[in-house]
Amino acid sequence: MESARTEGDDLMEDYVKCLMSLDTNARTGESDNPILPAPAEEPTCILVRTTEQSPTKELAPVGTEEPNEPTLGMEFESDEAAKTFYNDYARRLGFPFRVGRSRRSKGVEEVLIMKRFVCSKEGIYRKKPSGEGTRKRERISMREGCKAMMEVIRDSDRWVVSKLERAHNHHLGTCSRVGYLRARGFIDTSEKASIVASDAMTLLRQNAFGEGGDAQGLLDYFKRMQAENPAFFYAIQVDNNSCVTNAFWADAKARSAYSYFGDAVTFDTTYKKNKYMMPFVTFSGVNHHLQPVIFGCALLIDETEFSFIWLFETWLVAMGGHPPVSLVTDQNRAMTAAIAKVFPNTCHRFCKWLILSRSKQKLAHVYSAHPMLRGELEKCVIESETVRAFETTWVSIIDKYDLRKNTWLQALFNIRERWIPLYLKGTFFAELSPTQKLETMNDFYKKYFNTKTSLKVFLTQFELAMASRYEDEAQADSNTVCTKPVLKTASPIEKQAAAMYTRAVFNKFQEEFVESLGYNVYRIKDGTVSKFSVARDEDSLETFIVTYNSAKKTATCTCKSFEFSGILCRHILGVFLMVDLRMLLEEYFLKRWTKHAKSYPLLDECSVELQSSSHESIASRYNDLCRDALKCAEKGATSVEIYKSAKNVLQKAFAEIVAFEKNTGRGAQRDAININEEITIDDAMNDQALQDSERKVTNLLGQLLGSPWSPV
Repeated sequence: MESARTEGDDLMEDYVKCLMSLDTNARTGESDNPILPAPAEEPTCILVRTTEQSPTKELAPVGTEEPNEPTLGMEFESDEAAKTFYNDYARRLGFPFRVGRSRRSKGVEEVLIMKRFVCSKEGIYRKKPSGEGTRKRERISMREGCKAMMEVIRDSDRWVVSKLERAHNHHLGTCSRVGYLRARGFIDTSEKASIVASDAMTLLRQNAFGEGGDAQGLLDYFKRMQAENPAFFYAIQVDNNSCVTNAFWADAKARSAYSYFGDAVTFDTTYKKNKYMMPFVTFSGVNHHLQPVIFGCALLIDETEFSFIWLFETWLVAMGGHPPVSLVTDQNRAMTAAIAKVFPNTCHRFCKWLILSRSKQKLAHVYSAHPMLRGELEKCVIESETVRAFETTWVSIIDKYDLRKNTWLQALFNIRERWIPLYLKGTFFAELSPTQKLETMNDFYKKYFNTKTSLKVFLTQFELAMASRYEDEAQADSNTVCTKPVLKTASPIEKQAAAMYTRAVFNKFQEEFVESLGYNVYRIKDGTVSKFSVARDEDSLETFIVTYNSAKKTATCTCKSFEFSGILCRHILGVFLMVDLRMLLEEYFLKRWTKHAKSYPLLDECSVELQSSSHESIASRYNDLCRDALKCAEKGATSVEIYKSAKNVLQKAFAEIVAFEKNTGRGAQRDAININEEITIDDAMNDQALQDSERKVTNLLGQLLGSPWSPV
């Protein structure tokens, strides 16, 4: 029989398969739409498929495009490759499987020659007779006589599908994570109650949501939060049995933060790295102090494409319908397919830190043999400044350690455009440093917990952690306003940047500015639009071309760091110093990095766009007004004096709104009595009163925010 393997090994091989399939799509010109299984219309469905004889053999080795479903005659490089393929197939359909049978050759070596993968509901449970006077605990079996299976046999150096049955005699979709749940610590093998596979999702709900698994505790939490702040947003997804499968929520601060810093988002699913952690995922980003901010949270029990689509669409609604410019996630087929559908115009990238972390496990034996390899690979990924330098260094490392046949490294290189930032420099990702790394939820969990915990305790601790982050942001605001940074040069450009940026961002800009002094700049083309070659003496591989428009005082660089990070690169700064440019244009100071990042007027462009459709429903009007009220609260709470003034202004505004409502009611009543009645002078004065009330509310809110405000 097959020897036991760790879950990490299975996940790693599945990860390689996913990477390889994505690479194949990229080479065939379909990188934006990889071949992925279609989403199920419902979390639970019945799928019945018949086996068809394939006219030709299909080879499914690592590095080639994989069919979505098994077929007779399909070939694999190994029995483990066959298992990985069937594992992926089972996850998509939603059923657990096991190795039902294996056979070895006769002789001294006893080589494995056959392996059969079967649905976990295969077979019939037969109760064994017990001896007299012996009482045994009654077991509930999950076996229902399902005949779905795939058998592979060894044929020379290949493994061929010799028998196949795809039809199941039971519902699919609810029992796909039994082994996964057990590995994550949600199923306690010491529990006295026996578990049927179809009840696995229910058990996960119970462990995540609390006693009963009906999510009542979570609902109570949502209601309490919304009572405290009406701008709190939450949504729950249920299955056909009206049981909670996924839940999403975002508080007022998260929604407000997205309006300022939602251009670059990370979807964090690192809970998978901790077997004790509940399936808690977050949307996060970075603020103007380079601190992590949360844009929303979810309990993701069901990880199908359908559920990811629901989650992304729900989050998008909570964030005002504006998708991010860029999105960084872990690699997952269902997630990737959902992102392509919900965020078609968002640049999606795999997280390099997660890939490098997995590489430590996948290449453990190689790292052990070559202690310097890990450092060289990570330096190649993190510190290379050009695509040419990265590819040259990567190939030299592979040749140095003779790793051309290593499938993991080959897979990573084949999809380098999906996870290496150098290939995506034209898109904004809010990364000011190649070593920038946000705290993940797995890091957070390890910081505050050391074992499995209840949802109530987790949420309480999470709230405290978020409160601590808000305090850190307030402290950073205070430091930026009350202290001055130390300038390292006499340049007016550095002084200008110090006055514009927050302290953390200025430190990054200052680093680029000082580094620009160490580069050699050569003019290679004259004219109004001139070109410059910028490079270090000792590094000929990394030469950059800066194009400078002397009439507009603008410049672009081939490194595209400004487009990627939002601050000027050392190459452009070096050219500006050479042409003696004294001050930078305002467009080079991205507002999200400045001291005034959160000083938007009450109704910014985003809110104006939202108001165009805000009359569609009460909920949309309510949410739109909540966003505006929240901005009033943020500005009004900055000091005691401003708070008192804001309180007074809002009370007056509310009184005017009530008066406006009464006058509007009279007008509506008049229209209901006789819509053809002529308007008298008194009626005209009432209409004028309505306009005056509206003008008063507008003026009051304008006084509070110090900027003009007018309703659409």
